[in-house]
Amino acid sequence: MTPSTDLPARKLRDLSVSALGLGCMGMSEFYGDAIETENIRTLDRALDLGVTFFDTADIYGPHTNEELLGRWLKGKRDRVVLATKFGIVREPGYPMQRSLSGRPEYVRKSIEASLKRLGTDHVDLYYLHRLDPETPIEDTVGAMGELVERGMVRYLGLSEVNAETLRRADATHPITALQSEYSLWTRDPEDSESGESVIAACRDLNVGLVPYSPLGRGFLTGQLKSPDDFGPDDFRSTSPRFQGENFQKNLDLVAEVQEMARDKGCTPAQLALAWVLAQGRNIVPIPGTKRVKYLEENLGALEIKLMPDDLARIDATFPAGVATGGRYAQPRS
Repeated sequence: MTPSTDLPARKLRDLSVSALGLGCMGMSEFYGDAIETENIRTLDRALDLGVTFFDTADIYGPHTNEELLGRWLKGKRDRVVLATKFGIVREPGYPMQRSLSGRPEYVRKSIEASLKRLGTDHVDLYYLHRLDPETPIEDTVGAMGELVERGMVRYLGLSEVNAETLRRADATHPITALQSEYSLWTRDPEDSESGESVIAACRDLNVGLVPYSPLGRGFLTGQLKSPDDFGPDDFRSTSPRFQGENFQKNLDLVAEVQEMARDKGCTPAQLALAWVLAQGRNIVPIPGTKRVKYLEENLGALEIKLMPDDLARIDATFPAGVATGGRYAQPRS
């Protein structure tokens, strides 16, 4: 399937975006080397094909991903729905050290720095990247709401919070989107064992869900065959799901996805994205890529129509919790 230049739109609460966005993180870090000319070519192609929703964060690089987007955005800002995040603190001199801050004074400091790097006077969607356990969510979101009043931010978002925190935040200021990892092999937002699921809360509150890593960090594409495929600066080399016996067990699951994709006449990546898209009209995945060919392949997922029998077959093969190994090498702070 090839992408259309007339992409459908979806709503994140009151914010209209293309039904697939583009995650830009890998253009600067975490997935091996990146070439700026190739990044710019991919960003240009995405915009030409109708992608309007572009996602970055201040910690990617750190800071260099926002700077890349800032250079690219010149002359294009009015065509782009721009999302960035704050709240995970990385010192440029010690990038592996992380801390969290949702303090009101840090909210204001962060947006001013992001706007400068992005070369714009406002961000369309501003996320709290991770919850600061030392700061009440009402205090953080209250300070974020002040940015809306000042015109520096149009809409607010959160990332990787539970349903109870989402409801508390939304009672303080309307939350437009929740960004969480969600894919065939990470179905945590569906989990309701300890209370209301994130997906149910989003639907009830009319909050959009923005899945990151909807292709399982590339695993669901079927392109990865061995842990040796990763370079030394690829963070997947330290992820439990990509190591030892876990890799092979997960690879066996992907083989099933490949077979189903052949039956649908699409690629495994397109099938995996079509499944995410089929989970609700309020869901807008943001698969990341540095390369035009994978961008075009991903957008082809919008042409895939999954019937009830297809969805039942996929769920039987990839039920919640079936992936082997944790998402991260250690608890994320």
